[in-house]
Amino acid sequence: QVQLVESGGGLVQAGGSLRLSCTASGRTFSPYAMGWFRQTPGKEREFVAAITYIGGSTYYADSVKGRFTISRDNAKKTVYLQMNSLKPEDTAVYYCAARLSIGLVTTKDHYNYWGQGTQVTVSS
Repeated sequence: QVQLVESGGGLVQAGGSLRLSCTASGRTFSPYAMGWFRQTPGKEREFVAAITYIGGSTYYADSVKGRFTISRDNAKKTVYLQMNSLKPEDTAVYYCAARLSIGLVTTKDHYNYWGQGTQVTVSS
């Protein structure tokens, strides 16, 4: 069993930056593939970014490519999402997720564990 706790959300103006963190506890952090998703009211949870357990491979949704960076520190059992050049349409609850895998996982139904989410609000 893995427990995930996100932090770092908040209110920021358009063009600003935030860094989200997701810390795991319970079973060993690796080899878990990690991902970030986001959700707004009335919409499906959508993929944002994913990283392999070694961290050598990453993948991003087109909507965030070039602005967001996913990274991880396995010693700290933490995955990060650095979000730059934020836009109002990035406003959502952001969730981290984990799956026992050595590869990239980009589909939400393939993830086994989820955090409780952290709110990100970008004002125009």
